[in-house]
Amino acid sequence: MKEDPYKILGVSENAPFSEIKAAYRNLAKKYHPDAGGDEEKILALNAAWESLRDSTNREAYQKQRTSSRKSTNSFKTSKAESSQQDQAISQWIKIVYTPVDRLMGEILKPFPQQLKELSADPYDDELMETFCEYINKSQKKIKKAQELYQTIPTPNYAKNFSLNLYHCFSQIQDGINELDRYTAGYVENYLHDGSEMLRKATAQRLLLKKDKHHLAAF
Repeated sequence: MKEDPYKILGVSENAPFSEIKAAYRNLAKKYHPDAGGDEEKILALNAAWESLRDSTNREAYQKQRTSSRKSTNSFKTSKAESSQQDQAISQWIKIVYTPVDRLMGEILKPFPQQLKELSADPYDDELMETFCEYINKSQKKIKKAQELYQTIPTPNYAKNFSLNLYHCFSQIQDGINELDRYTAGYVENYLHDGSEMLRKATAQRLLLKKDKHHLAAF
């Protein structure tokens, strides 16, 4: 928007027409090129006078001025809101996602080796004890993940991501529970179902890691 005509003429926005006209005349005489004045200054004065010379022009200028201010304020508000949301997402990733993801990794990564060792002889007491210890530790980690998940509210932009995170560690919990049932009676279906759930959770965790980069760049 061009420079404020009120400022150029040195009058207030509420100045009566007579005051505006007098201010223009005085300044025009002072800065007129024929009187040795500044040509750029006189052009600015003429432009300001053109904006305020009658009620129609003045009203049109006021509408333009109001619209410009609203647009500027709206941009500032939008920018501030965006900055706040960026901070909220960054905080949520730090406080919720990162530690929950670490706990999920501590459960999922050692599982293939745990299963391999148990498969050597499921009826070996020492091997089964080691496997049961893994399950107990995993259950505690899942409980901790649930607590962390509820620490702070999820930012609106991260709602879907947060829901997928919840589904991921819930699936891990279901898988661990199936494995726990297996240890109680050696029913193969429990071992198979639990292993499959953890396999799917592993794939889902990798997808979350990819999506997290887009979330962090928001």
